[in-house]
Amino acid sequence: MTERVMKAHPPLEGVRVLELGTLIAGPFASRILAEFGAEVIKIEAPYGGDPLRTWRLLYNGTSLWWYVQARNKKSVTVDLKSEKGQEIVRRLVKETDIVIENFRPGTLEKWNLGWETLSAINPNLIMVRVSGYGQTGPYRNRPGFGSIGEAMGGLRYITGYPDRPPVRVGISIGDSIAALYGVIGALMALYHLRVNKGKGQYVDVALYEAVFSLMESMLPEYSLFGHVRERTGSVLPGITPSNTYRTRDGQYVVIGGNADSIFKRLMRAIGRDDLADDPALSTNSGRVPRAEEIDAAIAAWTEARDLDEVLEVLEEAEVPAGKIYSIADIAQDPHYQARGMLEEATLDDGRKLMIPGIVPKLSLTPGETRWLGPKLGAHTAEVLTRLGYSPEEQRRLKEEGVI
Repeated sequence: MTERVMKAHPPLEGVRVLELGTLIAGPFASRILAEFGAEVIKIEAPYGGDPLRTWRLLYNGTSLWWYVQARNKKSVTVDLKSEKGQEIVRRLVKETDIVIENFRPGTLEKWNLGWETLSAINPNLIMVRVSGYGQTGPYRNRPGFGSIGEAMGGLRYITGYPDRPPVRVGISIGDSIAALYGVIGALMALYHLRVNKGKGQYVDVALYEAVFSLMESMLPEYSLFGHVRERTGSVLPGITPSNTYRTRDGQYVVIGGNADSIFKRLMRAIGRDDLADDPALSTNSGRVPRAEEIDAAIAAWTEARDLDEVLEVLEEAEVPAGKIYSIADIAQDPHYQARGMLEEATLDDGRKLMIPGIVPKLSLTPGETRWLGPKLGAHTAEVLTRLGYSPEEQRRLKEEGVI
């Protein structure tokens, strides 16, 4: 007799999240919670909704980014500037576990929806507050986007080549890092509440601090030695060899040979036994002063071979190496496919759409895409009915522009 395997419940099933915010950082945080089973109610302005709906490439008037960023969320239209709209939010908070917002500090307080007000309504409430500079400090009132957080957090200063102006990563990395910290903070607060029998609390995430937290040893190096890390292009500073190299067919390969044993295998693979056997190069501290010599040896080898040959030789030698993927490469890659990172979704008109898979992979309770980003206000009636608003009350609220 075959034992029946029951499908496990999503890990965040029963957790209710209220999203107050637009664009990237806050909504990305709630997207992750929605992917793992939380009910996420996204509050949008009745007059247009989240601007992300019309950012970048559009299909039938809707951003393709929107379909991913808002997947599994419920869209409810509420004018947060109106007293009746604020009352709807306060009613929602009574049954909410986590509120996620990314307005400028003081904005929710101006609308009578700040932490003190909402936590008084629901003492177990957890509130994730994402802003440019945090809820305190002399810069708290400044407007701050992810790009500004990347600049202040130290990332922009070290990105690019030394003879050129600083450059940005081609995505909104600062917002995304802050969103991840928001999720981590929310889950830690939820654990403290439910497992440690603690109280509700708010999580203060500043964009610049989220970026700054990734700056490795830059601060202690400056503190002790006065060392200011500068832009180094494709080289990983102080770690040799780790660089990007051009191949004969005009492509680029990233090679990481910076571990001592890997360095020896790399040098033998490229025919440079002399460097592999050089005792002065047996450790990273000895290799760093001769980084140009080592990089030149590797570059001479890659430039004489096509990318496929380079990768084949280095894989055989167990040296970490990889081509630089375009999105076209990603969409056709068998490993992406095998790992479920290329999901296929269907738009309302039947058109197929490829969307990113969900990270991380949980063995028992994986996340899933239940639906794509919804139409504006698609769930307003459902949620307001649950809150006790009659059809007539909802009709009047709509006429007044509250919903």
